[in-house]
Amino acid sequence: MLQVEGLTKVFGELTAVNCVSFRANSGEIVGLLGPNGAGKTTTVSLIAGFLKPDSGEVLIEGKGIQSDTDPVKREIGLVPQNLALYDKLSAHDNLTFFAALYGLAGTKANEAIKDALSLVELSDRAGEKVDVFSGGMKRRLNLAAALLHDPQILLLDEPTVGVDPQSRNAIFENLETLRKQGKTLLYTTHYMEEAERLCDRIVIIDHGKVIADDTLPELHKLFPATNVIAIELDHVDALKPEKILTLPEVKSAELEHQTLRVEVHDLSRGAPIILRWLAENGHSYHHVSTEQADLETVFLTLTGRSLRDT
Repeated sequence: MLQVEGLTKVFGELTAVNCVSFRANSGEIVGLLGPNGAGKTTTVSLIAGFLKPDSGEVLIEGKGIQSDTDPVKREIGLVPQNLALYDKLSAHDNLTFFAALYGLAGTKANEAIKDALSLVELSDRAGEKVDVFSGGMKRRLNLAAALLHDPQILLLDEPTVGVDPQSRNAIFENLETLRKQGKTLLYTTHYMEEAERLCDRIVIIDHGKVIADDTLPELHKLFPATNVIAIELDHVDALKPEKILTLPEVKSAELEHQTLRVEVHDLSRGAPIILRWLAENGHSYHHVSTEQADLETVFLTLTGRSLRDT
């Protein structure tokens, strides 16, 4: 549905976006991740048409955007990081205003507003002024405003900043509903747990370039399970971890509550030795796993751990 081909944007001596390419299909949430200053917001601005690329193009259903007034741009909805709402207007009046910007009026506008408010669960607060809304309610109304013209593609720039866990979960449920409806969602966030929960694929950019573009399981394969075996034991009274240190392949062993963690030199050789020793010495267990790198570990390994202040 959305195809980004070789987008490049230069500001003076800074190349903010450097030949960025990726695609997002219908019914898919694609996470766009990167450190501060990596080029995420510039990329979203290029896709939305706020900025004109120096080279490259954005294709929607295979069609390029030819001008600011190109009808194909109506397929895009934007949920900006900074709230685009008028505090002194009611929720309904805010949506009426934005509906008019999309050329919606009368029955069509009323139906769109009703559906949007229902999705974000604000129908019962429609007549209240936005300045009395909580941060989470404003974020949900911000999402509703982007949906009025029924766009196929939704660009979400950190849509859960500063909201409470309940509101964040409500927004997640909204986005999952939109995915089921076949919408295409591009989601930027600094919260790795959000990307892990929501996204079908992850695009990581740094210094304006795409450095990873794959599903979460495939990204995990870049950093396979560490050589640590976690074994949840049934009983720990008689187990002495120091005895395990004498086994071949074992580097370290520690017992925490009911879980024995053993680091080995080689996982394929070490695991059978440890499990056999436990069985032979009467130590039963009910769960065995290897510790896998999470998305945050993958992200920091690819982009580095130094602070980014710009």
